[in-house]
Amino acid sequence: MSVRLTLFCAGAGPAVREARFDDGPLDTTGLHEVRAVADSMPAAALCLRSPSVRCAQTADALGVEAEARKELRDLDTGHWRGRTLGEVAGADPEGLAQWTTDPGAAPHGGESVEQLCARVADWMDALPGDAGRVLCVVEPAVVRAGIVHALGTPPAAFWRIDVPPLSGIVLTGRSGRWNMRTGGV
Repeated sequence: MSVRLTLFCAGAGPAVREARFDDGPLDTTGLHEVRAVADSMPAAALCLRSPSVRCAQTADALGVEAEARKELRDLDTGHWRGRTLGEVAGADPEGLAQWTTDPGAAPHGGESVEQLCARVADWMDALPGDAGRVLCVVEPAVVRAGIVHALGTPPAAFWRIDVPPLSGIVLTGRSGRWNMRTGGV
């Protein structure tokens, strides 16, 4: 039996719209957008989510009871947390450039892209073969890391994957071998 893993990106709120390294609640627009796609969500035997406020509110707005899992947390951006991308670019342009070109770098003092990709890969490969359909409401970085693992691409490919709010990807697999399915969630 194969696992059918849907990684669904959480809705947008002020932190996302401001390109801020931070968690935060969905705004009225974000909640409305999530509710508009709720009927299109696939049925799942297991529903999980990132422990973030944004993912909790997205799951609730979708009408999904999802258990928070620390392995699905967002990339830890260390002392950049709370700052916008523009603020970081102005204050630490070398660090930002290093972070976006070297997947092993963590100039913010948090987690590197390589570490995130390894964490998500370990979690994916530990899913039991009989898990069936699994729906995860997660941050864009977790979706990227899942794609990197499924395709066996180097972590440098992480930054080449765009994951807008309320987009999803379906990965099917077993025994550590994953396939990516394009199309609707």
